[in-house]
Amino acid sequence: MKTASFWMISLACIAVAGCGKAAQSSPAPAASAPADQSGATGVVIPKDAKGIQTVTVRMRPIADFLQIPGSILPDPTQVVHVFAAAGGRLLQMNVRPWDHVEKGQSLALLESSDVSRAVNDNAKASVDAETKKQALDRANDLYAHHAIAQKDLEQAQADLKMAEAEVRATLASVHLLGVDAGAPTNQLNVLAPRAGVVLDIGAASGELSKSVDAVQPLCTIADLSTVWVEGDAFEQDAAILRSGSAAKVTLNAYPNESWAGTVAVVSDTVDPVTRTMKVRVVLPNPKLRLKPNMFATVWLLRSSTQGISVPATAVLREGVKAYVFVSAGNDRFERRDVVLGRTEDDNVQIASGLSAGTVIASNGALLLRDAASSDAK
Repeated sequence: MKTASFWMISLACIAVAGCGKAAQSSPAPAASAPADQSGATGVVIPKDAKGIQTVTVRMRPIADFLQIPGSILPDPTQVVHVFAAAGGRLLQMNVRPWDHVEKGQSLALLESSDVSRAVNDNAKASVDAETKKQALDRANDLYAHHAIAQKDLEQAQADLKMAEAEVRATLASVHLLGVDAGAPTNQLNVLAPRAGVVLDIGAASGELSKSVDAVQPLCTIADLSTVWVEGDAFEQDAAILRSGSAAKVTLNAYPNESWAGTVAVVSDTVDPVTRTMKVRVVLPNPKLRLKPNMFATVWLLRSSTQGISVPATAVLREGVKAYVFVSAGNDRFERRDVVLGRTEDDNVQIASGLSAGTVIASNGALLLRDAASSDAK
């Protein structure tokens, strides 16, 4: 073994690159006696080693979570498939996938004979109604002078009512197309029915659109301000699946973040092939960071027991083994093998190997490992 003075100089240099102070940790005790003088085993740290922090192991609640794989989906009630109200030739598409649009914004422009026919039908119905109104005025005058029979007056009244009904019907058709009845045109401007994000485009300039009986819409718009997290839970976990229970959602895209929510719906049927049930969590998405088809995990609390967990920075791995450095007193640390349990956030459960009250190195375990390796050479 090398001399104590050599270790003090070497570890002091290594500790310069050490981590900052860990949460809920305390500075390592100052060295009181070199290892070669006391005869004790373990790694001795110098009193000015700033990269090593310690923590006392405590018992605390260890949560057992059911993890349900899932993905982000848009709310189907907030998804609109946009079809043209009339058939025609597509002159231009004004949006592209993932464009943000506002309600009433122009999506596409079509040239349509259906539009010109609807406008002309309304114009003819209006002229016919005006003619029938004049005829009724004459009939009223003639009837007042006993020049026509009452049945002729009633016929004129009926003709006017029918003409006015035709005006209302043709005007409704024009309004449905979204064009101005007083401005003859053969172009149809397709407007966004709601604000949202364009998910996909189903047509290109020059194509013929068949109106609402088209195979696919001109485009699809979704409001992603609220999204669904939908997962598949196995039927053996049905006992803990309850609507309204608290849930945590994590995403592969943001590994260091989580979202709190509640279970909105648990499906009432089991898929006969996969033997799973659908679990849905609804999350607000104001910044649109949660994007459709992202992989997600829904965490549901299964149970909670008392146990030991330590900071993940305290645990080192060597092949299939895991170990920590335990304070042995007199500024010495000894390696101790442990068996790991579940990992939760920045903590790791210790299934065996440690007991409450043990002091371990929470930060700087890598420095102790390097020191132990150099000492063994």
